[in-house]
Amino acid sequence: MITSPRVQLASFRQQIRRSVMENQTPKKVYLHYNHTDPCKYPRWTARESYEFMYARPWQQVLDFYSNVVNGRLSLSGLFGGETSVVHNDAEILDASDDTKLVSGLNEDKTGRWARVTYKIVLSYHGGSFDGWQKQPGLNTVQGLVERSLGGFVDERKAQLLKDKRVPVEGCVTVAGRTDKGVTALQQVCSFYTWRKDVNVRDIEDAINSVAPGNIRVISVSEVSRVFHPNFSAKWRHYFYIFPFNDGEEAEQSSEIEVDVNIVGNGNHGEQRNKCLEHYGEENIDNIILEDKDELVSGIKPRRFSVSRVNQLLSQLEGKLLSYKMFARDTKASRNVGPPTECFIYHARATEARLPCYVEDDGEGKKVMCVELVANRFLRKMVRVLVATSIREAAAGAEDDALLKLMDATCRRATAPPGTC
Repeated sequence: MITSPRVQLASFRQQIRRSVMENQTPKKVYLHYNHTDPCKYPRWTARESYEFMYARPWQQVLDFYSNVVNGRLSLSGLFGGETSVVHNDAEILDASDDTKLVSGLNEDKTGRWARVTYKIVLSYHGGSFDGWQKQPGLNTVQGLVERSLGGFVDERKAQLLKDKRVPVEGCVTVAGRTDKGVTALQQVCSFYTWRKDVNVRDIEDAINSVAPGNIRVISVSEVSRVFHPNFSAKWRHYFYIFPFNDGEEAEQSSEIEVDVNIVGNGNHGEQRNKCLEHYGEENIDNIILEDKDELVSGIKPRRFSVSRVNQLLSQLEGKLLSYKMFARDTKASRNVGPPTECFIYHARATEARLPCYVEDDGEGKKVMCVELVANRFLRKMVRVLVATSIREAAAGAEDDALLKLMDATCRRATAPPGTC
C-alpha cells in the first residue's frame, strides 16, 4: 500500500507536535527539607515516609478500636492484661471523682446558677466520623451528640432557637477535639440545661441510639456548674497503634535494623559515594530539589527498631517545648509563641500484639504501641510525631533528633502525618 505525500506530511507533523508537547511538559520537582546532619542520605523523603506509613494492615487496628469502643476488648488486652505500660482505664474514672456535685452549690440559686450541668463520658470509633468538631455537611461526633440532646433543652432556649429558625440542639463542651479518624476512649464532655426533670439514664439512652456501635456512653453524672471539661482536664492521653506487615522484624531489643545494602552505623561516606555514582559531584548537593527518589530509595532502610523509637520519644518527657514543626493545618495566629507549646509527661513506645476477639483466630498481629500523655496536643501533632520518630529511628538518628527538629525552619523537616 502506497501512502500519499499529503498523508505522510500530516503524520510527520503529528510526530513533531507530540515531541514538542513532551519536551514542554514540566518535570515534577519534589521539595525536600535540606537536612545537614549525617543521616541526610538514609533519611526517607516525605513520599517514602508516607508510603511506609500507609502500606500496612490498618483495618485490623480499626477493628480493634471498634471492639474497644463497644466494650468487647480493652487496651490492657494488648499486653495480656498487664497495665504497667499503659495507664489503667480506672485511673481516668477515679480522676473524674473530683468533679462530683458539691452539696448545696446549686440550692436556692437563680438565673444561670440554677442550671444543671451533666458530665458525659463516652467512647467513639474515629473511622466512622469526620472528627469531633461540628461542621456543616460533615458527619461529626459533636453534631450527632448535640442533636441527640435536643430533647433536653429547656423551653426558653428551645423557643429562642426556633425563633432563629435553627435546629433545637444541645450545646456540648469537650475536653479535647479529635481529628478525623481518631478514636476516643472515655472522652469527657459536658451539657447543661435549666430543666429539673432530666434523668441521666435518658441522656445516656439518647446518645447511644444516635449511632449504635460507633458511639457508646460510659457514664453520665450531674456535676458542679463550675466544671468545664477543657479547663478542668489535668492531662490528655493519646495511644497510637502502628501495625507491622507480615515478615517484618521489629525486635525491641535490637538496634537499628536495615536492609543488607544499608550502612546504619554512621558510615555515611560510603552512602555518599553510591549517590555520586548515580548523579555525579555537580548534582549531589542539589539532590533535595530533584526527582531523585527512585534512585535514592535503593540505599535507604526499610525497617526500624521499636526500642530506638522509644529512646527518641523519651527525650521529650518533662519538657515544655514548642511543637509547631510537628503540627499541621493550624491557623497563622497559633504557629508561634505559647499556643505551640506542650508539656509531655509521658512518651514511650513498646511492642505488643492485637488481642483477638475470637479465640480461634490464633496469635494477634504484632504492633508498636506509642503512648503520649501531655497537657495538650496540637492539630495532627501525634500523627506527625509518630511518623517522624519512625523515620528518624530507621535512619539511625541520634537520641536528640526530635529535639533538634524543633529548631527547623520549615515543617517539611518532619514527616507527613501518618494514619491511625
